Amino acid sequence: MSKDSDFSHIPVLFNECMDALCIKPSGVYVDCTAGGGGHSTGILQRLSPEGMLISLDKDDDALSVCRRKAEGKSNWVIIKSDFSRIDEVLEELNLEKVDGILADLGVSSHQIDTDERGFSYAKDGPLDMRMDKEQPLDASVVVNTYSEAELTRIFRLYGEERYSGRIASGIVRDRAKQPFTRTVELAEKIASYVPGKARNEDQHPARRCFQAIRIEVNHELESVERLLDIGPGLLKNGGRMAVISFHSLEDRIVKEKFRQHASPCTCPKNFPVCVCGKVSLGKVITNKPVTACEDEIKNNSRAHCCKLRVFEREEV
Repeated sequence: MSKDSDFSHIPVLFNECMDALCIKPSGVYVDCTAGGGGHSTGILQRLSPEGMLISLDKDDDALSVCRRKAEGKSNWVIIKSDFSRIDEVLEELNLEKVDGILADLGVSSHQIDTDERGFSYAKDGPLDMRMDKEQPLDASVVVNTYSEAELTRIFRLYGEERYSGRIASGIVRDRAKQPFTRTVELAEKIASYVPGKARNEDQHPARRCFQAIRIEVNHELESVERLLDIGPGLLKNGGRMAVISFHSLEDRIVKEKFRQHASPCTCPKNFPVCVCGKVSLGKVITNKPVTACEDEIKNNSRAHCCKLRVFEREEV
């Protein structure tokens, strides 16, 4: 059993996020992915007692650490929730709009580094991968009960794995002899299913499949899409939403959703006036995503693939 005191997560693009949010001392902010509280504490330090920080997470270990850090801080509210429910959380708190929303979509260092969480192909642990340990669906259910077609689909869709069919076929064949229970065992088997040239790539042959299984277990992309559908509409005029993504699937969603909120009109380009009635919610601040500098990547290798995009609410 992991201890909450062992929870560590180096927040990526920390200064860039603080700058992007343009934090007002008396404002209301939501950290959708509290993690170990890195970004949250940064926001809180910039708030006056009149300001308010709401931190969400569905990982009990993360919540435990944040609650400990929040002792004596009456303007820091910590809630267990998937960030896709941000609108429901605000309603429960009698809040209509907020000044800023931050979402760091990456898996925390604690989750990856804790063997028993089963997130890493490089550490031997049970096939779990649940961010919310109370939910019934875990990695073992996906690996041992999904059909070959379903496994092929998630490996191709969520992992962009070019050998998805071969890997799914191998898993179904081998699990019939004995169910998969351990991460390293599965990673080694996946490596054996792919051609030799794929085993010599810079990344581990199982990386993409482990990403795909994790996304499926935690319904990650569905949650990201809903957050981005509703998030900009929850901002006050001038409020900002900052989102950090770590792989191309997430970044494409963030980029496209922000673009849609900025330019929602669906009328044909040759129409002289808009008749669809869809109104822009604001503008995209980042024409290109903000990425980590060399120094940050040296200190935290997991920052090398992160991208920050920012949207600003601008009422017409």
